[in-house]
Amino acid sequence: MAVKLMGAWPSPFAMRARIALNLKSVDYEYQEEDFCNKSELLLTSNPVYKKVPVLLHDDKPICESMIIVSYIDEVWTDGPSLLPSDPYDRTIARFWAYYVDDKWFPYLIEMAKAKTDEAKKVATEKVLEGLKLLEEAFEKCSKGKPFFNGENIGYLDVAIGSYLGSIRMVELMMGSFKLLNDKTPLLSAWAERFCSSEAVKDVMPEPERLLEFVKAMFAPQAAQ
Repeated sequence: MAVKLMGAWPSPFAMRARIALNLKSVDYEYQEEDFCNKSELLLTSNPVYKKVPVLLHDDKPICESMIIVSYIDEVWTDGPSLLPSDPYDRTIARFWAYYVDDKWFPYLIEMAKAKTDEAKKVATEKVLEGLKLLEEAFEKCSKGKPFFNGENIGYLDVAIGSYLGSIRMVELMMGSFKLLNDKTPLLSAWAERFCSSEAVKDVMPEPERLLEFVKAMFAPQAAQ
């Protein structure tokens, strides 16, 4: 079965697909995309959103990061299951994955882009409130085990963990300020375990490199 993934190294969403493939030990071809010069293959494979990631499996495209993660889990059954076996636990994992994309990550973006102290303060408060909720969610979902999914990295770990590079980038922008701190001890310890995984560490971007990329992306807007 031919497997190809179109992604971009700064994208937390493309990272999700790469981590899932790594967790399942799937051999795949990786195609790095340029945000400013997208390939024809990407545009034709994802004509609706025209963005990464796109997984090609036997030339059939699958789009949207968490849909791709679910697909990988269903197709490649060898290795650890990414979604919990219990229907309720699966639903809760999907709920929190939706929350971080729909509510929490936009506040992190606002925090990074804020041009006034007041705007940054408001966004920071929202980000910290969200991390407190995720700390509580980890305690309930993990049931005392190392990951949201239990003993192994799973669907929700991938969803939240893909943002750790962005969290560390924002922390770098803020100087000594830490988003993951002594108020989120479970989440902080989980983050270290997640980033140390063989499936993760080679695809997690360095915060310094990510910050330089973001600065370069937004420099033309700032000049206008």
